[in-house]
Amino acid sequence: MNTFVRLSKTGYYADFVFYPLVVLLLGGAAMESATPVQRLIWFCWCLTGIAIWTLLEYGFHRILLHHVRPFRDMHALHHAMPTAMIGTPTWLTAILICGCMLLPLWLTTGFNLASGLTSGLIIGYLWYVLVHHAVHHWRARSGSYLYRAKCRHAEHHHAHYPCNFGVTTAFWDRIFVCGQKTQIAT
Repeated sequence: MNTFVRLSKTGYYADFVFYPLVVLLLGGAAMESATPVQRLIWFCWCLTGIAIWTLLEYGFHRILLHHVRPFRDMHALHHAMPTAMIGTPTWLTAILICGCMLLPLWLTTGFNLASGLTSGLIIGYLWYVLVHHAVHHWRARSGSYLYRAKCRHAEHHHAHYPCNFGVTTAFWDRIFVCGQKTQIAT
């Protein structure tokens, strides 16, 4: 199983090349013959995808990565070695994104909605990957967004209670009463 989380340098950074290209292709294909209204609708679906991603990020991290084997065991490796090149291979996330989101939506709702929502999810995922990398590898200016994310994530790694499962935002931790300095049952 460790082959799925310990990545080569190329594998670790592949998301930052592959997914922007996917968003450009999806967006370009959707915009090619779209009316201004269709473009606006696509953009709204993209924003919706970004918002949905924040909830998925929280849920995947809190439930899947902390409670479901084998994901819990693989994620424990990240907690043990937070600066190691550990992650999900791009080919696997691409299969999940296309197989579970883009294709079913395209078949049921059409390309405009499917490409907009999927692009938003991908942008949200890229933001998560970037922020997660940054909180473990970059210095942050005190008071900045990255500094606050770094503090929240450090508490997630080192607290003796489950907290701060959101990496890009603390919003869902607040909604689901997680991240307070009290013991929370999960």
